[in-house]
Amino acid sequence: MLRGENGSIRFFIHPELRTIVEGKDLAYIEALLLDLPERAKQRPAELFEQISSLAVGPLVVKDFGSNLLEHPSLLLLLHRFVEI
Repeated sequence: MLRGENGSIRFFIHPELRTIVEGKDLAYIEALLLDLPERAKQRPAELFEQISSLAVGPLVVKDFGSNLLEHPSLLLLLHRFVEI
């Protein structure tokens, strides 16, 4: 997930999501991927804060910052992901 300077949110997924997410979590993650873009249109700031604080469950925030260039490992990962 990336938040632009204007507050808009963009979502990216690994192209092989279905092979790397365990079956028990896949339905949950897929439901989120349908819901999150819609929620981002309505309340992007609140959604960004909520997702940025996730620490348990199948979706956990590992790293975040205000400038992607300051996180070269995330920048490398981004090139492997697909925007939804």
